[in-house]
Amino acid sequence: MKKRKQPKTEEIGIRELKIHASEVVRAVKEKRARYVVTQRGVPAALIIPLDAVVPQQAADEVWERLMKLGAEIGQGWQNEKSAVEILSEMRR
Repeated sequence: MKKRKQPKTEEIGIRELKIHASEVVRAVKEKRARYVVTQRGVPAALIIPLDAVVPQQAADEVWERLMKLGAEIGQGWQNEKSAVEILSEMRR
């Protein structure tokens, strides 16, 4: 089975997108184009065909990574209070 080559993802500024919205949607639909929408030069959104597969990590992988990060942060924690206690005090 031959793998279909993904089209190059192009960047488009939000102002340019406003001007050329119908052309962009047509290109996405017909040519399977992909666009990263930028706002002041910073990526803000992704426009891809509706049936495109977006790679996602499994929920278990995400939770495992969060638990590892929590353990790393906990090892270097140098305060008597927990992060939850500190945040609770800040919200008062």
